Amino acid sequence: MMHYSCDCCKRPIPNDDVRYVVRMEVYAAFDQNPLVELDEDRDHLQEMQDILQCAEDEDDEAVAPEVYEQMRFDLCSDCRKNFVKHPLGRGLSDLVEFSKN
Repeated sequence: MMHYSCDCCKRPIPNDDVRYVVRMEVYAAFDQNPLVELDEDRDHLQEMQDILQCAEDEDDEAVAPEVYEQMRFDLCSDCRKNFVKHPLGRGLSDLVEFSKN
């Protein structure tokens, strides 16, 4: 039997509790340069899909983490609530109270 732990708080997730999976993709956005003429015969979307598919199929060093990275996390229900409220971590520093030394 598989045993899971929360990737955020590191607590074990009991088998009778709900486990949440967060999948993230981070990839470079290639904006078209307006000064370059468009090549109407090229399917840029298909080219990008081919590159991403190649990256999934094999460990290709041509696609560096600066270009494409995929991540997966298991969360408990408490950490899921926090993640949904602050998916980018913004505002979390406001929730932490520091002493006024």
